[in-house]
Amino acid sequence: MTEFKLGRASSDSHYRLKFFETTGSTNAEGLAAARAGDPGRCWFVTAQQTAGRGRRGRPWAMPVGNLAASLLVVVPNHPATAATLGFVAGLSLDEALRSVAPDLAFRIGLDGVEGTGAAGRRDRLRLKWPNDVLLDGGKLAGILLEAEPLPDDRLAVVIGIGVNVVAAPEGLPYPATALADLGVGIDAARLFEALSDAWSSVSRVWNEGRGFKSVRKLWLDRAAGLGETVAVRVGEQVFSGVFETIDEEGRLVIRSPEGLIRTIAAGEVHFGTVATSRQ
Repeated sequence: MTEFKLGRASSDSHYRLKFFETTGSTNAEGLAAARAGDPGRCWFVTAQQTAGRGRRGRPWAMPVGNLAASLLVVVPNHPATAATLGFVAGLSLDEALRSVAPDLAFRIGLDGVEGTGAAGRRDRLRLKWPNDVLLDGGKLAGILLEAEPLPDDRLAVVIGIGVNVVAAPEGLPYPATALADLGVGIDAARLFEALSDAWSSVSRVWNEGRGFKSVRKLWLDRAAGLGETVAVRVGEQVFSGVFETIDEEGRLVIRSPEGLIRTIAAGEVHFGTVATSRQ
């Protein structure tokens, strides 16, 4: 059995770990613990997740060997601030991946030059709004936040993180990839250990939302599609425009061809000008 453990920095910051050989959903485990009075700062990790879910209630397949982990935190009941924890999670996973597999950071251009131009180094890891991590343009990981109010004006937030370590789901309407597909020989336990330490560091910067300005800047530095045309599906509507930035609450800001600025709190981003109904 693969042993999952917290990183040293995470343990020193008084995080805890609950491991399950098999469970339906690590997010569900975290929410159940919150209802039972768990004070938070607890990771829930499983070797096999049988009923994972993604955004909009979609099922999230997780073969054995992939990483399924959820973190329960208890914060003041300010939903807009709590929602920015998704950016903390994305940055933490990005940092963890770069630490355990440094070769993932950049692809060297055909001319071998490590420059910043078109023929130079290209950052392979990018963060996609709101909560995905891309590797070479394919979805490597998804992040799902769920929250429930608690007594005394507190909010239980569970941040679920699923990473395609050994295999990526098939039949998706978008590209997906796994670490193993690209010859990266790390396992879920090693990645989780690095993730737990990275979270400890990035969450201190976030500082219950007071440091989101710094988190926002770091996230934008690694954002996929920034300055490019995107299509955003919001319910049955699709809005196209240039991805300008994210605002101080983490909302997507796009500029339409007519120059109209639109701020979007929730939606699905697709690169290019078309988002089909299947997407």
